Amino acid sequence: MKKDTTQKIAFITAIIFLAALSRILPHPFNFSPIGAMCLVGGAYFSNRIFAVIVPLLAVFFSDLILNNFVYSSDSFVLLYDGFYWPYGTFALIAIMGSFSLNKVTMPRVIGSSLGASVIFFLLTNFACWPGSTLYTQDFNGLMACYAAGIPFFGGTIAGDLLYSAILFGAVELAKPRLTFLKQTV
Repeated sequence: MKKDTTQKIAFITAIIFLAALSRILPHPFNFSPIGAMCLVGGAYFSNRIFAVIVPLLAVFFSDLILNNFVYSSDSFVLLYDGFYWPYGTFALIAIMGSFSLNKVTMPRVIGSSLGASVIFFLLTNFACWPGSTLYTQDFNGLMACYAAGIPFFGGTIAGDLLYSAILFGAVELAKPRLTFLKQTV
């Protein structure tokens, strides 16, 4: 692997992992960097395996810290129940980003960020509905489940937009100074 390619992989990975660490800071419900992390992976890693794996690893390591040191827990939590729904959603967002952000522009970043918020809202709220004792197992129950998620949707949108501005802004501002960022990885 060329030195420039290795440097770009390290830089983008560092940006994603630093953003993941910000999850430890106090924040409003659903105000998170995860959607933006996945979009950055999709945008700057042409290798779709990297685009998906790097953000998922960052989420996993920040989840380990949150679940075992920040939130009270009686036992070590490696993966929480139902983790596959949000993690699958994050993978889908990274893949979406690899298509929608094949050219990084402000309108594309905003649109992709809003798309990431919608995907997260639709899939993770759907995941709460099957088998739930809180909602009837019919269309009305599904709609009630989505309605219950609406108060959290604003935090998702705000987090995705703000962190996308920060992360994409950081990479784009660094590009003229760091020539290795022009490499395709």
